[in-house]
Amino acid sequence: MNPLLTTAALTGGLLLAAQAGAAPMLWQNNSLTYLYGKDFKVDPDTQHTLTFEHASGWTYGDVFLFVDYKWNESQDNSDAARTYYGEFSPRLSLSKTTGTDISFGPVTDVLIGFTYERGEDRVQNYLLGPAVDLAVPGFDRLAINTSYRKPDGIRNKASGQWQITPTWAITIPVGSSDILFDGYIDWVVNDAGNKDSDDYQSKNLHINPQIKYDLGKAVYQKAGQLYVGIEYDYWSNKYGIKDGGFVSKNFVGSTDQSAWNAIVKVHF
Repeated sequence: MNPLLTTAALTGGLLLAAQAGAAPMLWQNNSLTYLYGKDFKVDPDTQHTLTFEHASGWTYGDVFLFVDYKWNESQDNSDAARTYYGEFSPRLSLSKTTGTDISFGPVTDVLIGFTYERGEDRVQNYLLGPAVDLAVPGFDRLAINTSYRKPDGIRNKASGQWQITPTWAITIPVGSSDILFDGYIDWVVNDAGNKDSDDYQSKNLHINPQIKYDLGKAVYQKAGQLYVGIEYDYWSNKYGIKDGGFVSKNFVGSTDQSAWNAIVKVHF
């Protein structure tokens, strides 16, 4: 295995061991989301998505994971008609593991994060790097993760990239309820020695915000349980594919995606 993959796997194992040894779990939140959208690129134009998400806090860090199950309106039962994708991301808090307050300015904590990404056809990536949690007025949550990203599997066309991922959440009171504005940005850039191929562009930008109305709070005074809203999905060079670099029966042309989803989300 590539040395970086070995390091990432070992670090992920250490993070898991630290989390497991930090029982009990301090908090957790689980959710199930249904999304329906159009104008997707590379993949079929119209998609349905069912997403399970889990977030939890532990004595020495936190964990986030999600799994997407996607299907489209194709009637041919092809592999493209149904697919899955997931990410698993534990983070280790340096403040909590050392017992030292290392906060400064807006930074409340410094962490080491590991992410494992997995899709069909052995598509998988390993990410490893530092992260910071921030306290900024108006934000419920704000974090910035910086990682070295190493693709693996049969579709590996790049030696590796750097990825910067801000995540955020903002609650805006509206009448008897709230609007939640949250999401993430994945900005992927080349490392110094990475060379793109004729059809592969490792530089890409994925912006994925959601605007959701807390319907549960408005209807039956249960905040944070039932949301309805929209999601915007912008992705330049989707999957790292250059314009004109990908041809299939489902897609030919630009790989820059600008799509909208209607969403219903239930927390439990």
